[in-house]
Amino acid sequence: MIQDIFPERLDNAYRDLIPREEDPVLCFERDRVIAALSEGRLAFPHAGEMGVGRGTVYAFSAAGRNYFLRPGGGTVPEGYESFSLRQLRDLNLTGNLDLFIVYTGFHLWKWYGSSRFCGACGAETSPAHDERALVCPSCGNRIYPRINPAVIVGVKNGEKLLITRYKSGFRHNALIAGFTEIGETVEETVRREVREEAGLQVKNIRYFQSQPWGIASDLLMGFYCEVDGSTEIHRDDRELGYAEWVERKEIILQPSDYSLTNEMMKRFRDGLD
Repeated sequence: MIQDIFPERLDNAYRDLIPREEDPVLCFERDRVIAALSEGRLAFPHAGEMGVGRGTVYAFSAAGRNYFLRPGGGTVPEGYESFSLRQLRDLNLTGNLDLFIVYTGFHLWKWYGSSRFCGACGAETSPAHDERALVCPSCGNRIYPRINPAVIVGVKNGEKLLITRYKSGFRHNALIAGFTEIGETVEETVRREVREEAGLQVKNIRYFQSQPWGIASDLLMGFYCEVDGSTEIHRDDRELGYAEWVERKEIILQPSDYSLTNEMMKRFRDGLD
């Protein structure tokens, strides 16, 4: 999965640092990032190349390097180009580290951009210097990075798994998924999402694994469960273009190994769950 970067690690502890000229800078504009691609690896422009200044903040460290974020806009330095985040996912990069850096950086960049003003009084915020937070100088409100909890659900029916495809957007096989609502446990989210999207009741809900998914600011939590009672699918055609029971050996995986969804489908296909 995208977070599997061993022996490297991502250190997300906040540090109040100023970039050096050789430090890499993640520069986003909407859903695009500036980078250079060579032999399956990404390189990011250095602070000296970008002329970073006001608004540049420390993001995290990975593989012994400190990464910084710069507000969007500006020109693309010579030797680099602008890649869409979806395009990077389809490039078959060497290892997961580079894409994980981009997705996690995008998560932070999007949060900084959407939290420029205080939601309580409307004043402009500024970065805190003691933790990863934005502070309102007017009312003292502190804003922390937004993380959306969501579930991925592998619904089992004996030797079959409920495979879905979204009506629009991502076109490959997927599983039932959805966001946790206010006042709801994640187990209740599992039951509700399966009921809403496929018209099925489930039992024996069992947690599998979690995954950060920075491109959407999500924390994904994977669960397996079993269909309870009727196996007749009543697909929500507003959300899904396809929902069917599929035999283990007939499951077609996504083209990359980045997602928790793909990992869960693969485990079921291979008889590991």
